[in-house]
Amino acid sequence: MKVAIVHYWLVGMRGGEKVIEALCEMYPEADIFTHVYRPERISPIIRRHRVTTTFIDRLPMAHRMYQKYLPLMPLALEQLDLSAYDLVISSESGPAKGVLTRPDALHVCYCHTPMRYVWSGYHDYLASAGPLVRPLMPYAIHRLRQWDLATAARVDRFIANSATVAQRIWRVYRRDATVIHPPVETGRFAATTALDGETRGDHYLFLSQLVAYKRADIAIEAFNRMGRKLLVVGEGEEYRRLKQMAGPTVELLGHCSAEELDRHYAACRALIFTANEDFGIVPVEAMAAGRPVLALRRGGATETVRDGVTGLFFDQQTPEALIDAVERFEAQEHRFDPAAIRAHAARFDQELFKERLRDTVDRWLAGREAADALAPMTTRKDARGRELAPA
Repeated sequence: MKVAIVHYWLVGMRGGEKVIEALCEMYPEADIFTHVYRPERISPIIRRHRVTTTFIDRLPMAHRMYQKYLPLMPLALEQLDLSAYDLVISSESGPAKGVLTRPDALHVCYCHTPMRYVWSGYHDYLASAGPLVRPLMPYAIHRLRQWDLATAARVDRFIANSATVAQRIWRVYRRDATVIHPPVETGRFAATTALDGETRGDHYLFLSQLVAYKRADIAIEAFNRMGRKLLVVGEGEEYRRLKQMAGPTVELLGHCSAEELDRHYAACRALIFTANEDFGIVPVEAMAAGRPVLALRRGGATETVRDGVTGLFFDQQTPEALIDAVERFEAQEHRFDPAAIRAHAARFDQELFKERLRDTVDRWLAGREAADALAPMTTRKDARGRELAPA
């Protein structure tokens, strides 16, 4: 069986790319197709596979400004020739699922969310667009929205990374989705067990790509007011603005290596999570390191954080609500057991993800083969509608 993996772009290692890593381990002979590829930023596991890019990769400054070419991506996807593949797994958050496959191939879409800039986040992206782009966006996004709806019919089966995303898939595409949470490398944090009580700092941690919808500004404003220490790890278009916001107790560290991230997770009092996320791998990683999470009670965090056991929720995306959560946490900080938090995080381990996904896809493949075997012979009719004998 020939397998193709389609991902929107490979320019860094975030949650979507961790799913691709797991798929590469499940299907070691699979070929990968993507719009833009920066191998120096991608893990060796993915680099071992043959990667084919669309023409987007050859456009000017595509490796840094690939999102500006969004209107061309539907056309680019449809130029990919996947006729040799029996199983196609598309990883959808940017345009990926719109590829053309063989009629007898199985196309499974692992959906992180229907395209955010087209659906749930459209008005936020429109408001933040520059004066030259903003007048063109409504028409371009309207056309992309029509294409996105039409290409949902090209998918045989949807998998959602959370119940939250499954609801979005139904709302946008009117399609059911099987929920399989994304893989988290929980075993990587086993070494932090020895750090409990030894290197714990007096600071909190905020870890995210620094883009508007992640709402790092809420965390910075709250910790400015409280005068408590906050480390902000991440980079992105909001970095300069957030750097100017940060008071003396807030430090922006920019990009950190995996080893540095592990130490930050282990040393913090708790992780601060202010985004309404599709799933949110960062809270699970923090819990795998035995640290509690103070999270907004929306989106994927409601499926991963257990209120009062592995963290606490706050209900409004405001500095005031976060301040209240921090004060409630500090009043009961001693109650949070690192071992219990780690045990909860193990439910999202990457090996469980691979087992569930393989079982699900194998079942769908078997069902498709059985349906093909039982399919009745097509009845031919003449111009007057009379049945003809089989050829």
